[in-house]
Amino acid sequence: MQDAIVVHELGKQFRRYDANRPRRLKELFIRGPHKLKPVEQFWALREIEFHLEPGRMIGVIGRNGSGKSTLLRLIGDVLKPDEGWVKTQGRIGALLNLGSHFHSDLTGRENVYVSGVIAGLTRREVAERFDSIVAFAELEEFIDGPLRTYSTGMRMRLAFAVAVHIEPDILLIDEVLAVGDLAFRQKCFERIQQFKEEGCTILLVTHDIGQVKDLCDEAIWLHQGKLMAHDDPNTVVTEYEMAMRAETRRRTPKAQAESSNNGKLVANKNRFGSQEVNIRNVRLLDGQGAPVTELNSGEPLCVEIEYDASIAIEAPIFSITIDHEEYKICCTTNTVASGLTLPTLQGSGQIRTYFERLDLNGGRYFINVGVYEQNWNYSYDFHWRAYPLTIQAGGSEKGVLHPPHRWELAGATVLRSSD
Repeated sequence: MQDAIVVHELGKQFRRYDANRPRRLKELFIRGPHKLKPVEQFWALREIEFHLEPGRMIGVIGRNGSGKSTLLRLIGDVLKPDEGWVKTQGRIGALLNLGSHFHSDLTGRENVYVSGVIAGLTRREVAERFDSIVAFAELEEFIDGPLRTYSTGMRMRLAFAVAVHIEPDILLIDEVLAVGDLAFRQKCFERIQQFKEEGCTILLVTHDIGQVKDLCDEAIWLHQGKLMAHDDPNTVVTEYEMAMRAETRRRTPKAQAESSNNGKLVANKNRFGSQEVNIRNVRLLDGQGAPVTELNSGEPLCVEIEYDASIAIEAPIFSITIDHEEYKICCTTNTVASGLTLPTLQGSGQIRTYFERLDLNGGRYFINVGVYEQNWNYSYDFHWRAYPLTIQAGGSEKGVLHPPHRWELAGATVLRSSD
């Protein structure tokens, strides 16, 4: 069988310039042309080699700046390599910068046609898929309104819907599987799985190692542009987690004491971090702002995090994960993926995450919270399985998700027993 993707000795070099380089002609004459020269050159990727068979899905993990997105852009022919080569078979589709081709003054309908044509479809092909795209995005009532009236979530859903109707042979996904609410996210996962079953080869770049374990056949770990591991997902994720924990523990104060959270958190057991930022308290709140440890399925939840930064911390990342008691990751979100870049923090403060509804089946869950260095290099503070939440749901459905639904009987003859 011919490989769908072959990467051989791949390398990509970038230049880093002086932040004060001339940006106008007048500045060029004053400062001189020497300021236009790069201050250094660095390899974003070097000596990357692997191959992927058709129908396989591979997860690419690593810290920010490790070369993950550069790898996808080289495979997608958006960038040209400085060393080595990439060979692909078939049509390539990409879920990279969702909505980058959208225009706020155009309607949703017009943006679907523009984005579809840019992605390689003909206008006729877009027209044939149009109803399916809108139905997938669940935007039938809003599709003829200008895009500037859409929320960020609506835009992302529409962009994702267009992207998954391209029908590619190779699909490149870069951190976009956190679109919409839980029910819509599950639909995205099912669509990705359908692509895979139809023989599509998929590369997934993500910080969510749960997605890698659940969805992928193989995994790659990149670190500072180097290929550290390429194996089955569990093996690669384990190696990556061990490296991350080793880095975190190296930075963790040896005398770190137990947390004041009722003794639930113990250093190096279910609490890790260097403690430059300290998570002082976490509260789970219902729709009325009252503390809660139990909710009905479909009700809203607010996670409130109180923190204290002992020194100035530039652009930290806050993260929340919801786990089922059987260690299945149900949902993960962080400030960066949600489009929120934090300023430099120092001193005490508070940050909240609002889940408009938790469409989870009945059972026991845990809220994990963490705050990380701006490039995900290590955690300042991470609390694992310290905040339980019980979800009540009627019926006896299996699985994790419990989206709103109803059954209808139409066009059937009801037989009654004779008197």
